[in-house]
Amino acid sequence: MSELNHTALAQAATEARGLAIDAVHACSSGHLGLPLGAAEIGAVLFGDIMKYDPSAPKWLNRDRFILSAGHGSMFIYGWLHLAGFNLDLEQLKNFRQLHSLTPGHPEYHETDGVEATTGPLGQGVGNAVGYALSAKMAGAKFNTAEHTIFDQTIYCLAGDGCLQEGVASEAIAFAGHNGLDNLVLIYDSNDVTLDAMADKSQSYDACARFESFGWDAVQVDGHDMDALKKAIEDAKANKNGKPKLIEAKTEIGRGIPQVAGTAGAHGEGGANHAEEARKGLGLPSETFYVSDETKAFFAELGEQLKDAHAEWEATYSAWKSANPALAEELEKGVANEFGADLLASIPEVGAAGATRATGGTVIQSVAKEVPNFITGSADLFGSTKNYIKDGGDFSPENFTGKNIWYGIREHAMGAICNGIAYDGIFRTTGATFLVFADYLRPSIRLAALAELPVGYIFTHDSVGVGEDGPTHQPVETVSGLRVIPNLDVIRPGDEEETAGAFAAMIEKKDGPTALILSRQGVASQSTLSVAERREGVMRGAYVAHKEEGDLQMILLATGSELDLAMTAAKEIGSGVRVVSVPCFERFDRQSDDYKESVLPAACTKRAAIEAGVSGLWWKYVGTEGKVVGIDRFGISAPGNTVMAELGMSTENLVSVAKSL
Repeated sequence: MSELNHTALAQAATEARGLAIDAVHACSSGHLGLPLGAAEIGAVLFGDIMKYDPSAPKWLNRDRFILSAGHGSMFIYGWLHLAGFNLDLEQLKNFRQLHSLTPGHPEYHETDGVEATTGPLGQGVGNAVGYALSAKMAGAKFNTAEHTIFDQTIYCLAGDGCLQEGVASEAIAFAGHNGLDNLVLIYDSNDVTLDAMADKSQSYDACARFESFGWDAVQVDGHDMDALKKAIEDAKANKNGKPKLIEAKTEIGRGIPQVAGTAGAHGEGGANHAEEARKGLGLPSETFYVSDETKAFFAELGEQLKDAHAEWEATYSAWKSANPALAEELEKGVANEFGADLLASIPEVGAAGATRATGGTVIQSVAKEVPNFITGSADLFGSTKNYIKDGGDFSPENFTGKNIWYGIREHAMGAICNGIAYDGIFRTTGATFLVFADYLRPSIRLAALAELPVGYIFTHDSVGVGEDGPTHQPVETVSGLRVIPNLDVIRPGDEEETAGAFAAMIEKKDGPTALILSRQGVASQSTLSVAERREGVMRGAYVAHKEEGDLQMILLATGSELDLAMTAAKEIGSGVRVVSVPCFERFDRQSDDYKESVLPAACTKRAAIEAGVSGLWWKYVGTEGKVVGIDRFGISAPGNTVMAELGMSTENLVSVAKSL
């Protein structure tokens, strides 16, 4: 083990504390506790242990650092600045200000070196597990006996708040079970939460807790840099199939005696003592101070890190020459590129049925056309039908397996999928029943915010579920997902719309997509061609049945209710158009001309039908239209009975339409 440069790192830790104090004081907003309490952790990671290149922040084999406790954002901003990333002192001075690169919580895409958008506590733990899974899969898939191109370590810094959240427990259980020994979680254990001392709300033994989940765990003094370095290097070296916890006992708010070690240190309160704290730390009166010695230390370190990166590039070049097919697959995956036209390359499905069953067929074609495509399910593969045949199961014995068994852990599934997507090598999907979508809603929201191309396969889409009753019959869930910005929600109405939905999911690269699939059977709308139905999904809405005479009325529908609208149109008369609306969001992005061609403004007699709450449909039917929806919870009975009882029938739609 190489010796630490104690003088340089201690000085850097002090100056990192000063940067945090000054930034929070300048805007009278932020969280000082973690940046001050964990300064030595930052010094050891960024100044000694981690493999990174500030001039190439997306280097494939860099170590990843995820600050799960995102409220302590000045921790990562301070260390990214000191380490030489593209984050100058002016950005620190503009902490939490409009258009700065230093927002209140770290945001992916905003700031070089920020690996995940972390705000809601615990999410970063799940993201780190996703990164670790992706790294294991990449190493198993692309490393060869002659060349190792992936051997990165994933570091995560989390606090009590992160570990109290249920998503973290789900994620650490998954990581332990799956042998992700490339993951090092550093627990900033300071015995304080926001409101009070931690013993108000917790009393567990953290090391014992993690060990019970299959982790190795050790407790160290979080201000002893030698102890931290030894613990981290031991964790990296011990590839025994167990992730590693380092419980670092720290003093929250260290450097501000008035609040250090108390709940008052968590937020910005300590910044009131900025001038006194700066003196106590031995810093000059100059704010945002970084010494020439610290600058020189990190400049020299940066050159060493660049040299290590250059050595890797030489290895990568040799690997690429020896493995051109693997290299092409990797580079296309990283670029999010796929050679074939997925919409056309998926074979014609040919038979109607439940769209979840159709999805189970279509996903096989997607997996063949998109080599880096993987999927997972929350203990429901048999019901969600998204298992990739011949794809293998991801496990400690097979890190190349394309099917991930998340167990009954929807929230962790969402956060882990985000971590995989952040890493950017694999395209991933996760599946569960639609009614459980809210169990992973915070992760979905973050995927949309961070523009991650995650796919969600939600089945059992409506009261058509039947006998399981109202607890398992989602009525509000589809609309609840539709209101999340940058999330495409696609509810296909037949087998070819389902194929189009999967293609649309893969095509979208700047945000997530939720596929809403049925348990109940649907009819094939074969009056239109395969291409027309698939292309219609890509556009979000299309004319599924064109009026045979003058346009007098428009019926809008989605999912299994599309067939009800098609049948109703025949009964009402020749002047009726049926518009299939599988995806509101895609339709809303179309040109005004296209939208007018589908929903002419002159035709105000409109009725929409969907087995769910009616509220969002009014923007399409207008004030003169009507919506046939379900604005109540369901009932327990056979699915067809429930649908009819709650108005999801051709007869009811015809009656409502004729009343316009």
